[in-house]
Amino acid sequence: METHQVKVQRWSITSRKPFDTVLAAVEDAIGRPNMVEFTARVAAATTFEEMQSVINERVSEIGLMEFMRLDHGAVLAKAGVEGSPKMVRLIIGNPLIMQSMARLVPDAGSYAPVTVLVDDRADGVHLSYDRMASLLAPYGNSEALNIAGDLDAKVEKLLRRAAA
Repeated sequence: METHQVKVQRWSITSRKPFDTVLAAVEDAIGRPNMVEFTARVAAATTFEEMQSVINERVSEIGLMEFMRLDHGAVLAKAGVEGSPKMVRLIIGNPLIMQSMARLVPDAGSYAPVTVLVDDRADGVHLSYDRMASLLAPYGNSEALNIAGDLDAKVEKLLRRAAA
């Protein structure tokens, strides 16, 4: 049995804007395809180039798309948490970035796509993200780390813009 100790770097920024405004800014900056249609089109692609085309049609200008969202705030509210909690977990990324890392470090598939948490707290709206480079660091593959660093830069730029 092989184990790796992963020291995760959590990146976070706080915005004074309203939660809905911040979430909308994130949504506007990422592709939001119909995932049933997208998955079917990727599965139907017969070549890597055809699959690339399908993916590139669906990602945003910054090269990211939403795969899924979890409304944690709704769950918290139903559990009786007071104050209309607002918390959304977005699963975002790009399958082409994932494959470029996973071919070098297969465990990268455990971390991609990435999670962004947008949650409303007393001091503002927090946008948080675990840096991919920190997750891949224990594997020691410099090429995969460069790709992960580029992904981190994309996500952090997106979150900075949404928070501003």
